[in-house]
Amino acid sequence: MTNTLAVENLRTYFRTDAGIVRAVDGVSFQIPVGHTLGIVGESGSGKSVTSLSIMRLLATSAQIESGKIVLLGRDLVKLPEPDMRSIRGRDVSMIFQEPMTSLNPVYTVGSQVAEAIIVHQRVSRREARQRTIALFREVGIPQPEQRVDSYPHQMSGGQKQRVMIAMALSCNPKLLIADEPTTALDVTVQAQILQMLRRLRDQRGMSILFITHDLGVIAEIADEVLVMYRGEMVEQGPVLDIFAKPHHPYTKGLLACRPRLDTKYRRLPTVDDFMEVKMIDGQLEIREKPMSDDRYRELTAEGRGAVLHPKSELAAMGHPWEETSRAADTVAVEEGTRPLLEVVDLAVHFPVKKGILSRTHDYIRAVDGVSFRIYRGQTLGLVGESGCGKTTSGRAILRLVEPTAGKILLDGTDVRALGVRELRRIRSRMQIVFQDPYGSLDPRMTIESAVTEPMVIQGLYGNRKERRDRAASLLEEVGMSAAHLRRYPHEFSGGQRQRICIARALAVEPELLICDESVSALDVSVQAQVLNLLNDLQHKRGLTYLFISHDLSVVKFMADMMAVMNQGKIVEFGPSQAIYAAPREAYTRGLIDATPQDDLEHIRQLVTERERS
Repeated sequence: MTNTLAVENLRTYFRTDAGIVRAVDGVSFQIPVGHTLGIVGESGSGKSVTSLSIMRLLATSAQIESGKIVLLGRDLVKLPEPDMRSIRGRDVSMIFQEPMTSLNPVYTVGSQVAEAIIVHQRVSRREARQRTIALFREVGIPQPEQRVDSYPHQMSGGQKQRVMIAMALSCNPKLLIADEPTTALDVTVQAQILQMLRRLRDQRGMSILFITHDLGVIAEIADEVLVMYRGEMVEQGPVLDIFAKPHHPYTKGLLACRPRLDTKYRRLPTVDDFMEVKMIDGQLEIREKPMSDDRYRELTAEGRGAVLHPKSELAAMGHPWEETSRAADTVAVEEGTRPLLEVVDLAVHFPVKKGILSRTHDYIRAVDGVSFRIYRGQTLGLVGESGCGKTTSGRAILRLVEPTAGKILLDGTDVRALGVRELRRIRSRMQIVFQDPYGSLDPRMTIESAVTEPMVIQGLYGNRKERRDRAASLLEEVGMSAAHLRRYPHEFSGGQRQRICIARALAVEPELLICDESVSALDVSVQAQVLNLLNDLQHKRGLTYLFISHDLSVVKFMADMMAVMNQGKIVEFGPSQAIYAAPREAYTRGLIDATPQDDLEHIRQLVTERERS
C-alpha cells in the first residue's frame, strides 16, 4: 500500500533558558493513501508539535534534530524554505484548532480562501471566487453565493471551521492535517464536520492526520491510532484494537476517564489511577498501576445520589416518582420547599439596528420565555447547541447581560429589581466560572490578587493578611498550593487555571455556582479531575450548580435535572437519567445521537463500512 506520508524517528527539540525540551522524541508512523491516522494525547504530549514539524512551521526556538518526513516521496526536512512554501497548501494543508484566530477579521472569508487559490493555481480573481463558492457548497456552508462576502464575525463557530476546511482543500492537497478541529464545537456541528471530513477523504482519495485529545472523536474518524505521552509514542495500532485491547496504561487511563453516556462511574477515574511516572537517570519510566477492588468500588459506588424536584413537580413533568426505577440514594426535595433559584419567563432580546440613524429594525430573541427552578444542593444541566441561548441565560441570571423581561428569584429576592449596590451584594451569593480560564484571569495580576479581589470588593476579612491566608486555603481546597499565590496565569496549565478560577468564585462563599462550559476546553483526564473537584466541593459546601454545556456526556455525569434548550426556549425538562433513557423531543434525540460513540460495536460497524468501501 502506497504511503502519502512516512515519518521516521522524528525528534523536535525546543531550546529554552531552562534547558532542552524534547517535545517530539523518536516518533515514527505512516499514513497510506486515503487513510486517516488519529494522534491522541493530552496537552504537552507533542501531537501538535508533530504536525507543525511536518508543515515546517515551528517557532524559532524549535528545531528538527533528526528524522525523516517523507511526503509523496520528498523528505521535507531537507527542503529549502522556498520549496516548502510551494508545498504548503498545494500538497499538504492544515486546519487549526481555533478558526476565529486563524481568519483575518478585516477581510471577507471568501477573499481569504480565494487568496490561497490564486497563490498556488495562478488563476484570475473571478475564477478564484467561483472556485471558492464551489468549495463553500462542497463543505456545506448555506447560501455560498452570499456567504462568500461575509466577515468572520458574521459566521458561527461551525461555519468558520467549514471556511477553514474549504481553505485547506482549495488546492486539492494529498494530505490534510486537522489539529483539534472540533474541540470548541457543539455535538451536532462536530458530527457534521466529522461526517464531512470522511466524505471528502473518500471522494478525493485524500489522507488525513487527525489530532485530538478526545478518544470519542478518534473512534468516529480514524483508521489507525497513535497515542503520545510527553513527546513519545506509547501505543499504535488499528482503531478497533486500541479500543478493544489497549496495552499501555496511559491509553487505558484516557479511555476510562472520559465521561460516557453509559458510564458506570460515579467518580471519574484519572490517568493516575492506571499508571505512575518516574524519571530514572533522565529517562521517563512508566509503570502500570493495577486498579484495586477497593478503588473500583470507590469510583462506582461512592458519591452523592441524585437530588430531584419534589414528587408533585416530577409528576407534572410526566416523570412520576417510581422507587424501583431509581438508585437507592436518589432523593426528591420535600414538598413546599422554596427553590434557591427560580427563573420565570426570562427573555433576553438583542436589537438589530440598521440605517444611518441606527434605528432598531428587529430583535434577536436569544432567550425567549425560559422558566426553571433549582433547589439547594441540586445540579441543573442546561444543554443545547451553540446559539440556543444557554450561555445568555446564565449571564442574564447574574445580570451580566440585562434581561428584557421575566423574573429571577434568588431565595425569594427578585434580582431584576435590585439597584447597583444591592446587586453587587447579592452577587456574593451567586458566582460564575467561565469557559476560557486564561481569558478570565488578568495576565498582569498575580494569583493572589485575582483570588483576593472579590474579597476586597465584597468587604470580606479584615486585612490583607487575612485575605491572603483565605486565598491560600482556597487554592489548597481546589488541589493547588499556597506557593502558587505569587505566580501569574501564564505559568499554569489550562486545568490549573480553571482550578484557580473556581477558587476565585468560591472566595465570596457563594451558594449558587454557574459553570458555563467550564470543562469544554480541557483534556479528558484534566476534565475528569475538575468534574470530580466540582462534585467534591458540592458535597462539602452544599453548593448548587447551574451547569451549562454542549457535551451531553458531561451533563449526564454531573446533573440531577436537565433542561434542553433550542432557539431560546426550553424544549424538554426532567431528571437527567429519564431524559437520556427516553427523550421525548426529536431535538433531544438528535443531540444524543450526535454524541461521539466509542463502544466496540459502533467502532466495528465503522471499520466494516470502511473495508467495504
